[in-house]
Formats: sequence, C-alpha cells, structure tokens
Amino acid sequence: MNLPWGHNPDERSRARGRAADLALGMRFAFTGGREGWTRVLLTAVGVGLGVALLLLTAAIPNALSVRYEREAARTDVTFSSKRIPKADDTLVIADVDTDFRSGTVRGRALEAEGPRAPLPPGVAEFPAADEMVVSPALKKLLESDSGKLLRERLPYRVVDTIAEAGLIGSAELAFYRGADGLAPLIDNSRIARINGYGDPDPAGQTTDPVLLLLVLVVFVVLLMPVAVFIAAAVRFGGERRDRRLAALRLVGSDSRMTRRIAAGEAMAGALLGLLFGTGFFMMGRQLAGSAEVFGVSGFPSYLTPTPLLALLVAVAVPAAAVLVTLLALRSVVIEPLGVVRAGRPARRRLWWRMLLPLAGLALLYPMIGQGREGGEFNQYLVTGGVVLLLVGVTALLPWVVEAVVARLGSGGLAWQLAVRRLQMSSGTAARMVNGIAVAVAGAIALQMLFAGIDDDYTRSTGQDVSWAQMEVSLPSGVPVGPAAEKLRGTTGVNSVTPYSEGYLGDRASDPDVVAMMTVGDCTALREIATLPSCADGDVFAVHDAVSDGDFDIRKLVPGRQMYLDPSYTGSPRSREIPWSVPQGLKAAKPRAGLLANVDRGGFLLTPKAMESVLTPGLTGHGYLRLDESVEDARDRVRTTTAAIDPLAEPVTWASTERSGRFQTIRTGLFVGAACVLALIGASLLVSQIEQLRERKKLLAALVAFGTRRRTLSLSVLWQTAIPIVLGLVLAAIAGLSLGAVLLKMTATPISVDWVGVLTMTGIGAAVVLTVTLCSLPPLLRLMRPEGLRTE
Repeated sequence: MNLPWGHNPDERSRARGRAADLALGMRFAFTGGREGWTRVLLTAVGVGLGVALLLLTAAIPNALSVRYEREAARTDVTFSSKRIPKADDTLVIADVDTDFRSGTVRGRALEAEGPRAPLPPGVAEFPAADEMVVSPALKKLLESDSGKLLRERLPYRVVDTIAEAGLIGSAELAFYRGADGLAPLIDNSRIARINGYGDPDPAGQTTDPVLLLLVLVVFVVLLMPVAVFIAAAVRFGGERRDRRLAALRLVGSDSRMTRRIAAGEAMAGALLGLLFGTGFFMMGRQLAGSAEVFGVSGFPSYLTPTPLLALLVAVAVPAAAVLVTLLALRSVVIEPLGVVRAGRPARRRLWWRMLLPLAGLALLYPMIGQGREGGEFNQYLVTGGVVLLLVGVTALLPWVVEAVVARLGSGGLAWQLAVRRLQMSSGTAARMVNGIAVAVAGAIALQMLFAGIDDDYTRSTGQDVSWAQMEVSLPSGVPVGPAAEKLRGTTGVNSVTPYSEGYLGDRASDPDVVAMMTVGDCTALREIATLPSCADGDVFAVHDAVSDGDFDIRKLVPGRQMYLDPSYTGSPRSREIPWSVPQGLKAAKPRAGLLANVDRGGFLLTPKAMESVLTPGLTGHGYLRLDESVEDARDRVRTTTAAIDPLAEPVTWASTERSGRFQTIRTGLFVGAACVLALIGASLLVSQIEQLRERKKLLAALVAFGTRRRTLSLSVLWQTAIPIVLGLVLAAIAGLSLGAVLLKMTATPISVDWVGVLTMTGIGAAVVLTVTLCSLPPLLRLMRPEGLRTE
C-alpha cells in the first residue's frame, strides 16, 4: 500500500534526518571556536549589509507614498477659476517661496479671515504679522553664521516650529509667516483665498512608458549588485569549511549529508545576517532623519518596509544561502582524506555562460523600436531581460579571469605570487569583483539611456543668459524706478534694465486682438527694438514682430480705443483701463532681446508718454546682469528684492529646464547609487579581510622565510588589480550592449557618452582601490610571526 508523503515512515525519517543535518551544520557554525565565530561574523556582516539595503528598498514604496500624501495634504493651490467668498472659515495665502544658495525655501504668508480658518498641517496656531513658524532645519540655518543673508530676508520673529506632519523631509527649509492686507491683492497669481488644504480634485498624470522603463531598470540595476554580494558573502571561509567537511567524511558522513551540513552552516550565517541587517537598517533608519542626499531627505517613520516585501527578504536570503552553497559544492569533491580542489580544476565551460546574456537579449528584442508609441513596456520581459544580462556578467567573469591568468607570463616576484594565486583560485577572485562589475555595467547602461533621452525631457526656456542672469518681477502698484535703483546698489549687480509691462485688448472683455505695452527709457527700449530715434515722450509701434502672429499693428490707427488689462470670461475681473492710440507714433523694428529667439511687439512707451492712470495695469520687471565673481550675488539680489516688497519674485534664468518627473528619477538614481556604492565598498572590505584571513598562515610563513613585506603587499594589490581590470572591461562591454538595446527600445538613436562610460568605470576602480588600501593595515598585522600559531 502506497502512503502519501508524510505518512510513509521512511519518508518521515529521511525528512527528520535532513533537518537534523541542517541543525548540525548550524551548531557547527557557532561551536567552531574562534575561527568558527570569525567566519560566521564575517558572513553575517556581509549578508547583513545586503539585507539592510534590501530592506531599505522594500521601504521605498512606503516612503514615496507618505511623502506624496504629506505634499498633497498641504496643497494650497486648487487651480480653480471659482472664487471663494470671504467667510469665517477662509484664509488668504500668498506664495512667498525663495531660494537660498542651491536650495529652495518653501514659504507662505497667511492672513486668517475668521476663527475657523484652516491651519496648515504641522502648525499649532497662526503666527502674527511680525512672526513666523519655521521648520527645524530652517531654524538651525537661521541661527548659524551661514544663514546671515537669509536672516536679512526673513526678519520675522520665530515663535514655533513646524511639526513632522507639515514637512516632506527632515532637511526641508520651510516657513509660514503672518501677514495683513493680502485680501485686496487676491487677483495676483501668487495669492489666493482658500477654505481648506489639499487638492479636492486631483488630476491624474499621464503615464510615460519611457519613464516607467527608467524606473524599472533603475531598480533592477541597483538591486542586482546587492544580490551578488549576498551570494558571495555566504561563501566566506569556503576553503576552511571544506577541510572541516572532509573530517566529517572521515568519521562516517556520506557526501549528501556533508552538503546538507554545509548548507546548515551557510543558513546559520544568513540567519545571523538577517539580524545584523535588521540592526543596520534600524540604525540607518534613524540616521535618515538627519541625512540629506542630493537634496532629498526624509523622516525615520517614512522608512517602514512593506510587510510582504520584508517577509520576502526574510525568506529569500536564507533560501539563497542554502542554494548557493549546494551549487558551489557540486564542483568540489570532498573525500575523507581531503578536498579535491588543490589539484588542477576542470576548465570552465563557455557555452552555457553565453546563454544567459543571449537569453536576456531575446527577452528584450520584442520591445525594440517600441518607443512611446507602442504603449507601456512589458515589465516582466524588461526585468527578466536586464537581470539575465547582468547575471551573464557574473557567469562570464570567472571564465574570463581563468582564461586570462592562465596565459600570464613571468615577471617580478610580487607579480608571480599574485598570478600563481589567481591561477589556483580564480573563482574566488572573480566572486570578489562580480558585484562591482555588475554595478558598473548597470550604471553604464543607465548613463547611456539617460543621455540618450535627455533631450526629450529638456526644453529650451528661450532665456538668453548672456543678456541677463536674473529677473525680478514686482507686484502691481510697486514703482519700477525706485526698485531698479535699489537693485543697482546691490553688491554683485552690474546693471539693471527695468520695464513696466502689460497687455492691451481691442475690447474691455474677451478681446479678439491683444497687443503688448512696454514702458521703459530709451536705453532700455533699444535693448528690445531697433528705434529710428528716441526721446522721452515718444511712443513706438513695433512693425512685423513675430510675437504678434497674424496681427498687424498698422491697423490700429491713432485714436483707436484700447483697454489695458482686459478681462476674460471665467477669470477674475481685471482693471479694463481705457487707452487711446496716440498721434505721432514712430515705427520700430523688432529685435530679439529678453528671450533669445522671441522678439517683442506691440507698443513701446517712454516714461513721459505713459499716463498715470495706466500704472495699476502694468507690472514692473527688472532684468539683471550679475558679476559672477561676487560670492552669493544671487542671494544678495533675493534679499534686496524681499526688502523692496515681500511679494516681489526674483527668478534665476537658465537656458534649459528639465521635466520634474525625469529629474526626480535621476535624483533617485543618484541617491540609490550612493547607497549601493557604500554597500559595495563595505562588502568588498569584508570580503578582502576574509580572503586575507584565509591566507594568514601562508603570509606569516612567507615572511618567516624572508619574503619582504613590500613584495607581499604588492602581490595583494596585483591580485586585486588583475580581476578588477578584467571585470571592468567585461562590465563596459555588457553595459554598452544593454544601453544600446534600451535606446533601441525607446526608439532613440544609439550614441555613446564616452565621458560617462569612463566616469562610471573610474568610480568602480576607485572604490576597489580605496578598499584595497584600507585592507593593507590588516594585511601587515597578518604577516606577523603570531600568524603561524594554531589551535
């Protein structure tokens, strides 16, 4: 009678036997004396570093979600044309953001109109007109010496700090200040009346397939080196372990039992690594509250891993440790009298190693040429293809190292020691650099992809930064002349070109014809048009301006009634100031000036020709040329601007600007890459120390026989340099191939950013060189005669 599995006594006994073998291996891991504990701790540290980064990755979705929710909860602009009437639950709010050096300071001016006015998230009570509530980071900056210029710009008394609920990051600079008299200025685009925070009608963003592809590839590229390092960490101490397993064979265990015991040892190190990784993650989680990487910060509460992803890490790491150990022991014959690995190993096969990258290319091939027109990319094919290509690097590198070192010739003593060691254990050397090779290959591919599609997400602003470097926009009613004088007196400002600007319509409401009106002195007007002659009191009509479109200004005969600041249906009512086209108009020719490729049409007026009744319908603008050699010149301009009027807006000009979502992904890549590089460096150092510890007696014996320490140190450097050079060459080839495929998938012409390729390769080499130099002090200690002592 056949019983199902679990009811058969033989099956149950075999299962108990396997479990007992695993348990025995775990016991050996912790009862092997100092050597055993050292091996387990090294494995646990290596695995723990990888687990910490995996947990960090598992926490990223929650961190992004919380960050988005907090940003949405404090939204105070609804983009609605419907005006909210004044009531006891309304608040007038003004956007008074400012920049300080390379960062942005989020600022709002608040005027509560009733006892039930909504408080901003994280604020306990409204500040008075001369008070402000600030974020902890801004308070620290204002109290420091480096915040002197910003203190002049924000001369309000700090009465409280914004709580965590009102901030999106611990390093965010933000403030809320009290204000009076904002209600009459509500028509200003930066001032609104609200009765609650948050967007009541959030509009969904269209999904960009290329950006989704970027996000997917970024995650795969950042996580692959982590997986490679974890797989390498569970094999720490492999040679010593195999010698112990040979002793077990001598006392009666068979080969399968021996492998299960080895798997138990690896599982013990992995489980301890899970504990270490959790501890590392918790420490890093607390540090996240005070760290800022590429302008991004968070709070410890953000970094809470998704339970399902955390469970997946907890299960996958020990399972991977067992699987990697069993696979590694397939090529090792452990006999009672020793380990058959000291002899010449069988040559590695190339054919199956080539199948991995070829299979990856096969998965990606169906999406070549798809671009944005073909919809979203298949995430499973993308993930599988990229993973197989990068895993192919780890499979090919041992074969490449073995094939190259087998052909290396003679040289100095240090060279010979290094080459002989690599010829005996090329697999160990390849494992050490596998992670860095995968990271560099992925980084090169992403660099190519980012460089290739950068133009699609970067647009020209049209601003000619050779003509002006900053622009100051003044609120309606602020005279431009005195403001320009104050700006000219600011340290770091070479010149200021002021204009008053507005728009004319042929009707007071919903005009068919719109023309621009610009007021400035003759010097300023000559910057934007070619004038026949100019004296104060002249009025010019700009003929044939491209910016006027099909409208011909010659049709506006003198005496024609126009309206400055016309109103439009559905928008707040404007001033609709009447103005008649004057007699004696002079013709002017357009000239590109303020904006590089855009001319300025309409009417040009000198100050005496402007009637005072027009002043409310015009806004002042000052265009500034700066002395770039003056330190903090831009911040000095911002401080002067705030003194002119708190609602005046200084803007730094740039010739191009990037898509916000594209820039966010790019920043996320830099943050993730910084974390992965830190892991790579730490894991490589642990791996290097483990390799040196394995050879402690050999190094001590060579020194005892008269080998110079310098020679041994150089041999260690050569042992690191040869595999890393081969690994970086292979990584460059794989990265260029993957990058070319990704560009073809996005229907982008293939181009290689050689500077980026060399930079990524150089960073990888620098990490390895730094780790090697850090391992020299332990190497010198291991060369002492005490290294020959044994237990």
